[in-house]
Amino acid sequence: MTIGNEVEKVEEELNVPKGLLFSVDPPAEDVSTASPPPSRPRPLREYRVDSRIVTPIIPPEHDHRTLILCFDGTGDQFDVDNSNIVQVCSLLRKDDLSKQMVYYQAGIGTYTSPKVATPMMSRISKATDMLFANQLNAHVMDGYEFLMQNYTAGDRICMFGFSRGAYTARSLAGMLHKVGLLSKDNFQQVPFAYKMYTRVDKTGWEQSNAFKEAFCRDVTIHFLGVWDTVDSVGLIPKRLPFTTSNTIVRTFRHAISLDERRAKFKPNLWNLPYSRSEHSQDLPPSRPTYSGFSYRSIGKERVRQVSRSPKQRLSPLPASIEWESSEDNRLSDFEERFSLHSEFNTTPTDVQEVWFAVNVGGGSVKNSTRHSLARISLRWMVRECFKANTGMMFNSQRLKSIGLDPSTLYPFVTPRLQPLSGENHTIEPVPRKKDKLTVWRRVLSGTRKLIPGRDSESTGDSTTLGANSMKDAKQNENEKTRILSEEEEDLMDVLSPKYDQLKISPLWWILEVIPMQFRYQRKCDDWVSYFGFNMARPRHIPEQSSDGVCIHRSVQMRMEAEKAGSKGKGLKYSPKARLELVKPNWVY
Repeated sequence: MTIGNEVEKVEEELNVPKGLLFSVDPPAEDVSTASPPPSRPRPLREYRVDSRIVTPIIPPEHDHRTLILCFDGTGDQFDVDNSNIVQVCSLLRKDDLSKQMVYYQAGIGTYTSPKVATPMMSRISKATDMLFANQLNAHVMDGYEFLMQNYTAGDRICMFGFSRGAYTARSLAGMLHKVGLLSKDNFQQVPFAYKMYTRVDKTGWEQSNAFKEAFCRDVTIHFLGVWDTVDSVGLIPKRLPFTTSNTIVRTFRHAISLDERRAKFKPNLWNLPYSRSEHSQDLPPSRPTYSGFSYRSIGKERVRQVSRSPKQRLSPLPASIEWESSEDNRLSDFEERFSLHSEFNTTPTDVQEVWFAVNVGGGSVKNSTRHSLARISLRWMVRECFKANTGMMFNSQRLKSIGLDPSTLYPFVTPRLQPLSGENHTIEPVPRKKDKLTVWRRVLSGTRKLIPGRDSESTGDSTTLGANSMKDAKQNENEKTRILSEEEEDLMDVLSPKYDQLKISPLWWILEVIPMQFRYQRKCDDWVSYFGFNMARPRHIPEQSSDGVCIHRSVQMRMEAEKAGSKGKGLKYSPKARLELVKPNWVY
């Protein structure tokens, strides 16, 4: 169906005169005869909704109630520099619980269990939770209890998460898949259900299946949108079931940073089961009894010293001791068999993982800052919510505050326009912190105004300085309120400074120089672990040559711009993650 037919269909459904809701732009002029375009053209969409009829809430109605869970990132909570998770919460409708409920959970490392008695122990608990996420169980169970108390048949469940909050969301989705959702008020059963979820031996799978049939309900996750999921649970990493793939998730969207380098923030990518289509005919069609399952025969863990060629030394994977992870491989085997025999929701997950530049989850700039890199992935994620027809209700006016035009999202999502070029633009540097000397100079400058007998020249300078400051402040205020197209918003955000957490918070370097265990998954679905130093190595993007790589178009715009301080030398932004010689799939 063409866009024109879709327009007519929507007008017919809304019972309005033809042409009232939508306007059609005239065809573009012939390039060969057209006059030269202005310096900053404002391209028009072929079809666009008349903004005068956009309702305050979009969509205004939906046939399902939506339960939305938002899990913030490491150390993030509502404060002066909010993350994209808080931004999402602020965009959502919250005034009618019969249509939509929104649950927000502050990030790992921001609160502790009530069992912690003293303030000192509370601070220690928060610090260790921030570094190693050792209280993940409490975060997952809190989200589970919200669903247990509020879910009714027919509700749609949607989740958002950032960083370790993204891992929390994916763990909660995994728990719902493995043990199901308890009925209301079964609080005493929740810790037991979580314990069964984390058990990955044969007995654990048998018990979780029996528990699910006796006490729980099957549910579906309609939309799971995450920013920069990290694979970090505990000092010694342990993968929880169904965190890398989950068949009860209908739509999965993942925004990933190309420039994150910290050791405990390696990305947790979605992995589709490799052998499902090849071996499904060999498995019995009935619901399984897990006592009949056998572990994959992989023998003993094979340990080898990895020696690398000069070319391989450039790889993000450090020279280290490497071995096949039998526990992870057994877990993958059980996950595949469990999902194959599930009688509930066998629809394949719609998966898209897109790489963005630098800061994807927000939390690096003050809330009053209009433009930042994190806004790009925020707009992309909101658009994906409408594309997936989630039914999540958004405040139209607040969508405008993040640079989105509501008329391009509802009643249908219009295609994006061509991006503006980053050429002839300069990336802004990171603002310098005001040092103590600068503060004292300002104090002394203010004191001089109070000293009698100052010459007229000095007084004149002060007056001029004040006038200029007021003028600059007025210009800044006008810039903040100026209405921009989404393409212009993208360009302004692309030119925003980057914030490297290893430079901002040097404490993270402690984990860079400590040998740690890491893991990755091969194309054949086998897991491999290795032990070594991270030393701020960039992220590894697997299987680029065979699977390709989806990169947001804003990365290309940033690569076209000139770096701050290059002084005409033509220095450009280059992503930290290593991109192979394959043509990226540029995502709009």
